[in-house]
Amino acid sequence: MAHYSIAIVGAGPAGYFTAQALQNAQNEDRTFSIDLFERLPTMWGLVRLGVAPDHPKIKTVAKVFEKVAAEPNFRLFGNIEIGKDIDIEDLTSRYDAVVMCTGSAIGRKLGIPGEDLPGSLSAAEFVPWYNGHPDFAALNIDLSGTTAVVIGAGNVAMDCARMLAINPIELDPTDTTDHALATFHGSNIRKVYIAGRRGVEHAAFTAPELRDLPKLEHTDVYIDADQVSEAHARAAAAGEIEKHVASNLEAWRLIAEHPKSGHERSMEFRFLSAPKEIKGNDKVEEVIFGINKIENGKVVDTGETYSIPCSLVISAIGYQAAPINGVYFHNGIIENEAGRVLGTNIYTVGWAKRGPSGVIGTNKSDASDVVDLLISDLKEPKETMDIAMLIPAGHQVIDQSAWAKINAAEAAAGEPVGKPRVKEVSWAKLLSLGLN
Repeated sequence: MAHYSIAIVGAGPAGYFTAQALQNAQNEDRTFSIDLFERLPTMWGLVRLGVAPDHPKIKTVAKVFEKVAAEPNFRLFGNIEIGKDIDIEDLTSRYDAVVMCTGSAIGRKLGIPGEDLPGSLSAAEFVPWYNGHPDFAALNIDLSGTTAVVIGAGNVAMDCARMLAINPIELDPTDTTDHALATFHGSNIRKVYIAGRRGVEHAAFTAPELRDLPKLEHTDVYIDADQVSEAHARAAAAGEIEKHVASNLEAWRLIAEHPKSGHERSMEFRFLSAPKEIKGNDKVEEVIFGINKIENGKVVDTGETYSIPCSLVISAIGYQAAPINGVYFHNGIIENEAGRVLGTNIYTVGWAKRGPSGVIGTNKSDASDVVDLLISDLKEPKETMDIAMLIPAGHQVIDQSAWAKINAAEAAAGEPVGKPRVKEVSWAKLLSLGLN
């Protein structure tokens, strides 16, 4: 029987699903030792730091991750940054394969004037701020104005807009971080616009997200009914409407027709709106949008514009991967073919492989496909060499036991206040919790 050692870099959904696929692929011919490396002292990636706090059901996938971590062939190395604490070459020389599951953490730029004004930020900053990423805990989010604009037409944009538009009492029983909760309770934002460059039919929101919007207790949601019917006509004229598009269009129709309650808080969707410029004296004061139209299935600029006065702009137009020493990136993802980094024993799964697309579950099938590829490439196992010898002296590693202590401490802090957990956002305090 051949026994292989595999390193996985990144303890988010892609990393855990890759470990699970490797565990499931063991048989009488092969077994695996799996070492999972994570830069942060906390695990689960986007499940902890990306999923909106008011969607707790999505976070239950963490139970799967804990089951994976409980297997005897699994080891965790948290608080270890590959490319800094340990070189990628140290992994490729010691392991039979290295799987990069490092995700995409940098927000794509709008590329318009005024984007760098105070009050303009990326969802890649805003989302980890309210979710408790230690690198973003000190971010200053100014919600003193009354109007915010979110630019983007996917679920991340929806999450950002919803977090700004709902009454913060709806966040009190969630795991929204204490600093963010205090800021939301002091917020003056009452009107949130979500702007998409293309038509309603092109929006990347998922139908369940859309169907939840009319259920918001303290927020009215608006979309122009004519835009919805025009989008339906365009989609129908192009041939049979795809199932997911039809489902979304029906959800849009229900939003447009849903009775409004006159709440002071509202979300409004604006499509065929391309951001041209963010204006303001020393801070954001308005966004100028170009008005688009659809011609022959293509988005065309009409040359007309309109503006939305606001004090906050959040761009949610996609992510790209952060660079890692020793790994080649192209167009924001690791250079790969179907998950294989040619000429190496490196593979990649998740957003680092394909860009920011799909939902959390998408990473499961992605991991399974790449692990099949990895197994087909395996040759004679390398001689076992323990990576622990390369960790700098005195450097604290968050192993599975330490992560369990952090996890338990947060859950215990949440229990008396009716929350699933109270997240610790200080790197130093997280490390100290791991020692107790």
